[in-house]
Amino acid sequence: MPFSSLGLSAPLLVAIKEKGYTSPYPIQQEVIPAVLKGRDIVGIAQTGSGKTASFALPILELFQHRKTNRNRYVRALVLVPTRELAVQIEEVFRGFGSRLDRQVKTLAVYGGVSINPQMMKLSGTDVLVATPGRLLDLLSSNSVQLSEVEVLVLDEADKILNLGFQEEVNRILALLPAKRQNLLFSATLSGDVDELMTKVLSDPLKITIQEEASVPDLITQVAYQVEPEKKGPLLRYLIRQSDMQQVLVFTSSIRTADNVAGKLQKHGIEAAAFHGDKSQGGRTESLKKFKAGKLRVLVATDLASRGIDIKFLPYVINYELPRSPKDYVHRIGRTGRAGSSGEAISLITPEDAHHFRIIQKKMGKRVEVLPTDDFDLQGQ
Repeated sequence: MPFSSLGLSAPLLVAIKEKGYTSPYPIQQEVIPAVLKGRDIVGIAQTGSGKTASFALPILELFQHRKTNRNRYVRALVLVPTRELAVQIEEVFRGFGSRLDRQVKTLAVYGGVSINPQMMKLSGTDVLVATPGRLLDLLSSNSVQLSEVEVLVLDEADKILNLGFQEEVNRILALLPAKRQNLLFSATLSGDVDELMTKVLSDPLKITIQEEASVPDLITQVAYQVEPEKKGPLLRYLIRQSDMQQVLVFTSSIRTADNVAGKLQKHGIEAAAFHGDKSQGGRTESLKKFKAGKLRVLVATDLASRGIDIKFLPYVINYELPRSPKDYVHRIGRTGRAGSSGEAISLITPEDAHHFRIIQKKMGKRVEVLPTDDFDLQGQ
């Protein structure tokens, strides 16, 4: 099925082609026509399934034909859990909207940076991508109005609720007009998400894309046995031995992320830590360099990893295992994005062995654990 069969106009089809997309992903095939028909949507799909384009493209299609909205009265609101995801979605809207005759202005707003520049940029915004806390800050100063919102998107609704934004979301919902189109996306369904669906959606079309079980099948997984004190040398050995040039390394704490990045730099491997204690400017610059292939290693915590969306990321390394098997699948799913292949490596200490067996059982896939006794880690 080509994009041209989904009801999108010529300028968007040109932009899609320029971005290198040849055919829509399953979620895009189902969501785009439904959004254009005005349906409320609940989409259950994993990160990397193509869901951002599934709502960005039809919103751009609809808004390009409408007159400019009143100043600071946004037409579409996209609520997201993290700063990185807000920036990523803004980039998708701007990229696909580049060929439109009437530009649909998109702006991402989030905490961690000065609010004044964001206030100044709000003028003429059609699509506002926002984290809940920063949006409430802007609303309290009357910098933006929600009374004319036509489309509400709740992206990664499960993560929004898990991060404790439920009260903020309820306050925002109370300010929206009753008549609007609602699109809710989540990787999982839970009691909180079900309650939010009931509160927000009207006769929704439910679309489920089963990605989680298949994601590991797209990825070559391997693990290495290692003593805790040899983790750092083994990491550097693997990076050098395979000449890895774009590596996302996961740690379970901010302190470890800083230590691992520092040791890599000390040993001549360009690296940066990526976590919530870094300034927004520093995080944005590191992610930009990493995506462009100008930074060899990005060392991230799980929370900061939200929004790291790199189409052909070749390597993910679990320096430390996550507590949850779901988080393990999410981590390795940073590679093997939407059909592309990748390699996921885990460093397993004796203390990790039992937990790693549980992860494999939950995932339904066995991962070979290789010895490292013969590796020459001297000088690493």
